[in-house]
Amino acid sequence: MPSDSPAPPADARRDRRSVLVWAALIAAAAVLPIMMGKDFRDRLVAEAAPLFGRIEPHVGVGTVPAVVIGAVVVLWGPAAARRLSLGRLAALSTVVLFLWSLSLGTVSGWQRFATKLTGYDQYLHEVPGARGDVAGAVREFARRIPDYQPDSWTVHVSGHPPGALLTFVWLDRIGLGGGTWAALFCVAAGASSAAAILVTVRTLAGADTARAVAPFAAVFPGALWMAPSGDAYFAGVAAWGIAALALAAASGGRRAVGFGVAAGLILGWAIFLNYGLILMGVMAVAVLLIARNPRPLLTAIPAALLVVAAFAVAGFWWLDGYNAVVVRYYQGIASFRPFAYWGWANLAAAACAFGPAGAAAIGRIRDGRWRTPLLGRPAALLGLVAAAVLMMLAADLSALSKAEVERIWLPFTVWIAAGAGLVRSGGGARAWLAVQVAGALVIAHVLMIYQ
Repeated sequence: MPSDSPAPPADARRDRRSVLVWAALIAAAAVLPIMMGKDFRDRLVAEAAPLFGRIEPHVGVGTVPAVVIGAVVVLWGPAAARRLSLGRLAALSTVVLFLWSLSLGTVSGWQRFATKLTGYDQYLHEVPGARGDVAGAVREFARRIPDYQPDSWTVHVSGHPPGALLTFVWLDRIGLGGGTWAALFCVAAGASSAAAILVTVRTLAGADTARAVAPFAAVFPGALWMAPSGDAYFAGVAAWGIAALALAAASGGRRAVGFGVAAGLILGWAIFLNYGLILMGVMAVAVLLIARNPRPLLTAIPAALLVVAAFAVAGFWWLDGYNAVVVRYYQGIASFRPFAYWGWANLAAAACAFGPAGAAAIGRIRDGRWRTPLLGRPAALLGLVAAAVLMMLAADLSALSKAEVERIWLPFTVWIAAGAGLVRSGGGARAWLAVQVAGALVIAHVLMIYQ
């Protein structure tokens, strides 16, 4: 079982270098706009670049709970992870991540939390119109994506496939309409990613590694951007799709078929929530390579295609939507946001979400011994981290994410932060948990995220 004892000196030096690179990247992305002057900063459309928000120190209703939750996980999280059964640990990790997210999200006040998804550019703005004619909304969805039409979708709806809007329409139909329920739903879905990650890691890397990961998944620094955002929901869905695929790859018989179908349906649904989640295919390939078992593709791919076919029959073709989104993206502020800055500053923003311990995990990737079987070894977790890094880089190079990636890339950064479970230098798990928690608390109390 991974212990809380310090790592060898060579590992400690490598981890320090990784954290120094992490800190230097963030510092450079923050300082450069100041040096470049007001005209350059105005083109960034992010007052607190590389993060999307403004510098405004504050405290709020979530301050005390966030500090308490962080302290409890730092002091007792590793011990609890070693003691609890894996089922209870997965459930507890999800509950803690939910409360941690909720606390960080309400540092700026409950009202901002409850109304964030109700703004004119948000999903709920379009729910009343879509609720009366869901079939028509799906059928006309791609046509309404480009801007400057009388019935153009609002920003967040136009930037995603129809599954995102449909989710909030369905919530409204079952009596969970409005900003508060939508916010709580997104946070809960995002928090469930902790359990999904533990299931995946337990299946591929072993129970001991899953136990080491649990505290880091519970106090994921990016939780600040989960509370609330649709991207938290997307991250949870994608994580469960990967968990189902891992279970399919590690099972046999009917269980393998069942989990393979579930993986295909979930991941198929995921790409109709967020176009960028097509990149989860990289993580899916990593899972199958680690397990050395491609057979789940025989059930997962047909299941995913069923989702694609269902939307096609309803009148929405994914590629049409994607092409329209590219047009819409460059009709807005992306047309003047400089990629020369955001192409690398995006990585600094993402670094704030996965934290210094996540950076140390990235630095460990070359220790993976990739030519030897990974299944059942801690190095399998490094394979997942490597896949997440590749997804992040691919999203960055697409130039369709200039700013706001601390939120948009949550489906990727949750996996990088989980990799911190393998880092044991500099005082062990408690020390790394402490820096993760401290970083999240500082950002939550200094940055006022834009509504």
